[in-house]
Amino acid sequence: MEQTGRRKLRSSTVILGSMGALAAALTSCGSEPDKRCVDRNSYDLVKGYRVVDSSNCNSSSSSTAGKKSRGKKKSVDGDWYYDSDVSSGWADYGTFDKSKAADRGGFGCSGSGSGGG
Repeated sequence: MEQTGRRKLRSSTVILGSMGALAAALTSCGSEPDKRCVDRNSYDLVKGYRVVDSSNCNSSSSSTAGKKSRGKKKSVDGDWYYDSDVSSGWADYGTFDKSKAADRGGFGCSGSGSGGG
């Protein structure tokens, strides 16, 4: 009888451990990449793209569309910028291509591994 108790403990430990490994594999492949809303018109060679409010990226057109503007207001060409380095309101070294940002490789993922950069 004592061996049966040990077997149940061992098999439940194995099941729990494999469930944890499966969860880690799924979350590493299916997770959303880090993204920032940036103004494509604001690129600076040193700083990168200016980070703007995410409402500029939620609509399909610029932020001034549908809004009454006073005077001459520069339109914002907002777009999502993935996996970038962010510093003082500026984002650089990222990509506008979500599929490139999401392709991280790792355990259980289809892909060639780390992208480097």
